[in-house]
Amino acid sequence: MQANSTKIHGLYAITPDLENTDQLCKMVEESILGGARVIQYRNKVAEDSLLIAQASALLGICRKHQIPLIINDHIKLCLSLDADGVHIGGDDGEIATTKAIIGADKILGVSCYGDFSRAQTAAKLGADYVAFGACFPSSTKPNAPRAELNLFTQAKTLSVPCVAIGGITLENVDSVVNAGANAVAVIGELFNRDIQEIAHCAQQFSSFF
Repeated sequence: MQANSTKIHGLYAITPDLENTDQLCKMVEESILGGARVIQYRNKVAEDSLLIAQASALLGICRKHQIPLIINDHIKLCLSLDADGVHIGGDDGEIATTKAIIGADKILGVSCYGDFSRAQTAAKLGADYVAFGACFPSSTKPNAPRAELNLFTQAKTLSVPCVAIGGITLENVDSVVNAGANAVAVIGELFNRDIQEIAHCAQQFSSFF
């Protein structure tokens, strides 16, 4: 297993689309204090200036806590800030090309949806982890195709860890962990609550690992 892959385990927190950078930073830091092991910065509605400002602020927090910061989709942003890695989907570029651009020292995550063959290919082409989802109905991506939980059992044959994403809650997280997921990516269940409740929620998720 690649050295980068060992960093992908436990609660993988993905940021919500927030314009208020101070609030976003407080929420993310609370999740880390509660046990989040990886942070992915994802904002699908922000303009470039806000993306840069928020990613830079989050990187400072992640560096303080020695937690990797993964940038969703934006390879140039990852490189310009020297973030820890990038996550790409099916329409965000070729896997091998992306890995060559970001370099071996940075983490590459690849969305594989419900496609195990894509995960096999991604692992061979340099991905440091793969993600399957949506595991359950998701408010973030309500029309996302479903990924069966047996994918995580199959993924034990891969050389990289696998992340479960999509509709994961404290009520169903045990099913994906028991199926073999190395990490769970969570947005709504973690961040759609009062700031003072986030750390406790993160602790509850982390207790499953």
